[in-house]
Formats: sequence, structure tokens, C-alpha cells
Amino acid sequence: MLMKEYRICMPLTVEEYKIGQLYMISKHSNEQSGGGEGVEVVRNQPDTHPQHGLGQLTEKRIYLNSKLPSWVSVFVPRVFYVTEKAWNFYPYTITEYSVSFLPKFSIRIETRFENNNGDNNNVFGDRPTPAESVSHLDILIDPIPDKHYKETEDLSRWVSEKTGRGPLVEGWRKDSTPIMCSYKRVQCSFEVYGFQGKTEDFIHRNIQDILLVGHRQAVAWTDEWHGMSLEDVREYERQIQEQTNSKLKSTQNNNTAAPRPAYSRSMSVTDERSLKKMGVKTMDMSDPSTSTLPHSTVRLNSTPE
Repeated sequence: MLMKEYRICMPLTVEEYKIGQLYMISKHSNEQSGGGEGVEVVRNQPDTHPQHGLGQLTEKRIYLNSKLPSWVSVFVPRVFYVTEKAWNFYPYTITEYSVSFLPKFSIRIETRFENNNGDNNNVFGDRPTPAESVSHLDILIDPIPDKHYKETEDLSRWVSEKTGRGPLVEGWRKDSTPIMCSYKRVQCSFEVYGFQGKTEDFIHRNIQDILLVGHRQAVAWTDEWHGMSLEDVREYERQIQEQTNSKLKSTQNNNTAAPRPAYSRSMSVTDERSLKKMGVKTMDMSDPSTSTLPHSTVRLNSTPE
């Protein structure tokens, strides 16, 4: 299992980002949906955690076949989705991912938000993360894939009319006011001989790109969400989810050549044979837990984000 901690600072407060995060996730999901791929929201409902109290549980299906590297596409079904479950007990969140046909694959992301510049070395309170496993990401200067670059989201050009903040300049994290940090502890595992290291590295590279793009957008879109109440952003979230689901389903319904995958507790015969050709041992997976609470480590078996 490969574990890393990412720290991403923003010129916002934790209180402001409670709204900005919800706005950014909804808008970003809508932008990424189309052509039969993207994000479908399955449920979005209140949930209670025994330790963290009242929060929100969101379950999504993420369709992303074309975004896979060729060495993964060889043994992936023509159409598949990743299931994401996210528990938002702001300022603490948990996100877990599962894939029905891939055994021994797990991703778990813990997040905590604090009003500082990323200098808390034991933010999760259980054990300090080794320095070699910590990556400080800079939303201003760290590179993102060319396909994600937009001049309107370039923070060296960004100025917020509502807050008077921006543009960011190199070294901004040292003296920016306000400043907050998004601490993310990411654990991923793919325990299949011959693919473990390559898959875990691929996952972390993509997670780093996603974190940079998402946090850049949250800042660049400040004037779109700043001043909204929690009720306002929840209504926006509901409207955008309806648009996103409609966009995704409309494209999929028109594509009769690629039916959507069915629920399965074990791998299909076709997928199992493909993996066996590659020398990968397969096994039936047990029924997932019926609890809505996150597991300490999730296995990507039955589709339960």
C-alpha cells in the first residue's frame, strides 16, 4: 500500500471554503461530463458519524474509460464505472473508491482543512506523516496537464472583485492573508503481482493533477460562490446534479452499442479470463457491508465514490 499526504494552500478561510468546496465540486463534475463519460450522482443525503457528528453522504458513479492508460484498457470492460462514496463532516471528510471487477484494489482519502499554511505535521492526530511522504502542492506554479489549462483559471492573472484578493505571486504562501490548507492523506493499493507499483504510481499522479486543478478552480471561481449561504449552494448543487445526470444518461441512452454495466459481486467471466491470461489470480469477493459508514480500508469489489 502506497500512502502520501498532500498539502494544498489557498487564499481563503476554512469557513469560506465550506461553500467554495461544494460549489467547485458540482461545477467541475458538470464540466467533466459528456460523451458518455463523467459523473453521475446516485445519492446525496444527510448522514451521521459517531465521532464527527452530522454530515453529508454523497455516492457517485464516475465513467472514465477513455482516460485510462493503454496498459489498463487491455483488461478493462468496454464500459465501466468507479463508485465513489464521500462523507463530508466539514472540516473533516472521507472519500472511498471501489471498482466491481478489480480485486484487491483500494483508495481511501482523508481530508482536514485548517487555517494555516500547511505547517501542521500531525493534522490527523494519530501519527505524524513521514517527511518523505508529504507533498506540498502550489496552485500557482505547479504544472497541470495542458488540456486543463484555462486563462480564466490562471491565478497569476486572477483578481477577485468581491474579496479584493489576487493575483497570486511566487512565494505567496509565506505572507498571504487569509490562508488555509487542505490536508489530504491518500492511501491506495492494488495488490496484483506485476501491476502494483505501476498502478499505484498512476493513481497518485492523477490524484495530484486533480487536486491542483480542483483547488485552482475553487479560487478562480471565488466571485461566483462568495456570499452564497449553505442553503444557496445546496440548491445550486441539486440543480447541477440534475443537469449532470441528464447529460450523462442522454448520451448513454443514445449509445446502444455499449450497454451500462450491471451490478456484480464477482468478476464477469470475460474479465476473469482476461486477467488469468495475464497471470493474475482471481477470486470471488464477499458481500459488501450494509453500513453507510466508511470502512478503515475499502476494497474495490461490489459497487457500493
